[in-house]
Amino acid sequence: MDFGVLLSAFEREATPSASGRMPRQDQLYACLRTAILSGKIEEGTRLLPTRALADELGMARNSVLYAYERLAAEGFVTGSRQGTVVARVGLQQTPASVPEAPPVLSRRVAGIVRPGDGMDDPLPFLPGTPALDAFPLAQWRRHLERAWRNITPAQLGYMPVAGNVALRQVIAEYLRVSRGVRCDASQVFITDGTQNGLDLCARLLADADDIAWIENPGYSGARSAFQAANLRLVPIPVDADGLAPRPQDWTETPPRLIYITPSHQYPLGAVMSLERRLALVAQARAAGAWIVEDDYDSEFRHQGTPLSAVQGLAEDAPVIYLGTFSKVLFPALRIGFMVVPPALAPVVHRTAGALMLRGRVAEQLALASFIEAGHFTRHLRRMRQLYAARRAALHDAMTRHLQGLVTVSGGAGGMHLSARLDVPVADTEVSRIGRAQGLVLRPLSRFCLPGSAPAYNGLVLGYGGVPAERMDGLARQIREVIERALLEA
Repeated sequence: MDFGVLLSAFEREATPSASGRMPRQDQLYACLRTAILSGKIEEGTRLLPTRALADELGMARNSVLYAYERLAAEGFVTGSRQGTVVARVGLQQTPASVPEAPPVLSRRVAGIVRPGDGMDDPLPFLPGTPALDAFPLAQWRRHLERAWRNITPAQLGYMPVAGNVALRQVIAEYLRVSRGVRCDASQVFITDGTQNGLDLCARLLADADDIAWIENPGYSGARSAFQAANLRLVPIPVDADGLAPRPQDWTETPPRLIYITPSHQYPLGAVMSLERRLALVAQARAAGAWIVEDDYDSEFRHQGTPLSAVQGLAEDAPVIYLGTFSKVLFPALRIGFMVVPPALAPVVHRTAGALMLRGRVAEQLALASFIEAGHFTRHLRRMRQLYAARRAALHDAMTRHLQGLVTVSGGAGGMHLSARLDVPVADTEVSRIGRAQGLVLRPLSRFCLPGSAPAYNGLVLGYGGVPAERMDGLARQIREVIERALLEA
């Protein structure tokens, strides 16, 4: 054994900055273990006798015995008449000169990692980002602190499968009044957000190889949830009235699940017409299909009167209604809800427990009291005005600076606009260049199922988190990005 290597390594490990209060026997164990794993102490090497090593290191022999025994217990060394020997465990070292290969993602997720995802500080135009600086944080903090003061030890375990009863009751009341949803608290299940609700729908209501219709272009999160459940995805085009299935779609690819965003189609922004909604409910019922209604952006309608939810159009509508507080309050809350038909509620209650374990007891209690106190509706009212102003500022700025380059659509509600590129340049290239300049210009083509038609080429711009006074300068910057992409094309 190269004792000099071991001694210098041990001295480094023993420094206060490296080890803090770690006992010397643990430092010796860690040093020997690292040296064995790195190959500095090779397999078959006989370690120094415990007494000799203790004398060399100036430590108690029992400390060396402890380190050797721990290494033996983990299989790094073996004891024999010849002493303590490094075991032949088949360690294979990677040469330092060979770069480590990047991790390989599954095909399901490799195509959905997008610019701007996972950033600590979201860049301008990241879709789904609300005006976090306008959230009434002081009021929320008071409700959260009160919730923690009132929590009992019995409430610290897993929550009921359906979630906190008080929260389910206030959600049911809010949905009946504001969205025309037919429900009571027994039909409401608290989720960790829309994505969690989509995953539950895919696993509870469909089997592998069942057909799921998705909007095209549409929300990639629904695509991911259905793909993870091994469902067969069928892209259905979207027009000005929302999802537009053809008569032959019902006969050639009859669905088990139909995913829709009828209040503000994501990403094109269409609002599904009442005629289309009624027809979809009737056809889904006849086909034995479930409609998964993601009521995305329903709270923020800038023009006209909001249409009621598809779920409330008929007493027996085969609709699972999904909602979330991530967009209307703040994403870190991670609380959403799922409303199921009355006949389905007992089945979901019995089976959902095997698929998820409920938590966030304080947040659920705080949210229930936050809504009951009226803070939620007042915040919504302020946000409607704020987002309408930001939408108008962005639209006006794009009209001034991007005329001839893009055609804007999808501004009737919500927190994003979509814009078709009117010049011969790929939206992915515009997105790439924009990201390098600090902008999240989400390419519209990425919202389409690969290989599907028609093809879309444009940008999706989330304006919820961007102050109105910045829109003019940002629109100028988008023009520069597009012009550079044209030069490089």
